[in-house]
Amino acid sequence: MNTPINCDMGEGYGLYRCGDDAGLMPFVTWANVACGFHASDPVVMRETVRLAKRHGVAVGAHPSYPDLQGFGRREMKMRRDELAAAILYQVGALKAFLDAESMPLNHIKPHGALYGVASRDEEVANAICDAAVVFGVPLLGLAGTRHETVYRQRGVPFIAEFYADLDYADDAGLIITREHHARDPGEAAQRVRRALQQGRTASINGREISVRADTVCVHSDTPGAVELARAVQEACAGT
Repeated sequence: MNTPINCDMGEGYGLYRCGDDAGLMPFVTWANVACGFHASDPVVMRETVRLAKRHGVAVGAHPSYPDLQGFGRREMKMRRDELAAAILYQVGALKAFLDAESMPLNHIKPHGALYGVASRDEEVANAICDAAVVFGVPLLGLAGTRHETVYRQRGVPFIAEFYADLDYADDAGLIITREHHARDPGEAAQRVRRALQQGRTASINGREISVRADTVCVHSDTPGAVELARAVQEACAGT
């Protein structure tokens, strides 16, 4: 079976567009659709869900901190109940559009700073779980972090992901940048193959670190994302 590729999508807003979702859909398995708090709006959400349906792509929710101006890539301090409510609100909105298209919610994947903070902060990871248990779907995250330990303790199915277009720190943490930079598709594909076959990758400083890849992530806002996704799809084929 091919390793599934997940992609953060539907991140336009109003008249503004971010990434080539139509070009990316043929190369991805799961679409992580923005839910309005870091990007997207009702029309973009509906259009992205319909586009995914046409391509046979499963849809998951991509909730974030309420940080539209910062694209959800700035850390925020929120109480656990407040954060859980914000996530419930976002996922519920996306699920309405999925219900309208008779599509199931496939998973939940926190976005940007929320994802990063939850990887090391047990309270934030639990807030995400508080919302996720309502919907009964898996959570995507980084293996060996609070994502995995808290989600598993709470009985929420956990799917470990490897990032084709982001760097890793020496401690195996993900380096989440405000703006993503272009990646060489061939090099990205080589990194993905090694992660899948050996469970290893190099950190930004060249240190060997362990990773796990039940799924591989690419971002629609990475320059050249379509070419990168095409190369990653080839790397994932048959693994």
